[in-house]
Amino acid sequence: MIMKRRAFIRTAGAAAVVTSAGCISASDNGSENVALPPQEDQLGESEDISYPAYGQSFPEFTLPNPLTDETVESTVSDKVTVATAIYATCPSECLVIGNQLAGVQQTVNKDGLEDSVRFLATTFDPERDTAEVLRDYAGQMGVDLEAGNWYFLRPEDKEEAKSVVTEKLGIAFQRQGGEFIHPSVTFLVNPDGYVERAYQGERPEIDRLVGDIETVTGEYSV
Repeated sequence: MIMKRRAFIRTAGAAAVVTSAGCISASDNGSENVALPPQEDQLGESEDISYPAYGQSFPEFTLPNPLTDETVESTVSDKVTVATAIYATCPSECLVIGNQLAGVQQTVNKDGLEDSVRFLATTFDPERDTAEVLRDYAGQMGVDLEAGNWYFLRPEDKEEAKSVVTEKLGIAFQRQGGEFIHPSVTFLVNPDGYVERAYQGERPEIDRLVGDIETVTGEYSV
């Protein structure tokens, strides 16, 4: 099973260099829509990557937050957004990325940016990821739900999960028994709805992400 998991993740990573329809190429829009310089560790040109990458528009969608019963939009004009996709019962990748992003949240909140930055975690396992399960996951990861800037997003069913997570966010996932095999990508989106960074892997560096967030918030004065 471990070999199959690694094989799928490698395949999904390779698929990341397939063109994503509907996205704007960074080479087409230049750098006027972003605050950060081009991402040096990006896997290729933005237009050749399956997920939204540097300089491209972040996909627009609206999903409910099961913890509050409010609906949340993927892009907003007054916030910097940090977004990823997880499932709460994941035994490996989602535990790491959740813990890392909780660390980022703690740092930016401590720095007084809690009103300028929000965190979106979309589940691709809506069948099992109920409000109670997601709340427990948040507690295990160290997420501060009381800060008001962390949102869980839950598609209605597996079809909508595929539509949002795979087709819009470009994060392929495959169910294998009680688990999902999937790559991990974290997006940093500016208030204008453009991707500043797409960090690949389940362990985005906290200091790097915080530094990028501070640069973007400073540029947009959100």
